[in-house]
Amino acid sequence: MLDTNICIYVLKKRTAELQRRFTQTPDLCISSIVCAELWYGVENSEPSTHAARKSQLELFLQNLTVLPWPEEAGRYYGHIRSTLRRNGTPIGSNDLLIAAHARYLDVLLVTNNTKEFERVDGLRLENWIVS
Repeated sequence: MLDTNICIYVLKKRTAELQRRFTQTPDLCISSIVCAELWYGVENSEPSTHAARKSQLELFLQNLTVLPWPEEAGRYYGHIRSTLRRNGTPIGSNDLLIAAHARYLDVLLVTNNTKEFERVDGLRLENWIVS
């Protein structure tokens, strides 16, 4: 499962290695939460770039599976959020939803935001920017 920042790096063609990994890794997916964040970026873009960014995102999404956020992930959300609050180590609200989704599905989350996500017990992480 790709996090929003990895998707943005792919869209911006940040590195050749990242592009290679994106095109050669089978079964890539994103959470519907990530999809929503990406669409926000398009809608928040300058009018002069809006149409191009919209087309780029539509093409990008054709290469992924967008997974709906399931009701059952709510249990993981509640547990993760309460644990992080008790520990005094909260994470952003969308990141919390993405983490709960990944934990529920027991999938690897690819992110460049490991500092935040590593606070979530049991969440498997990989950073394609540094590895």
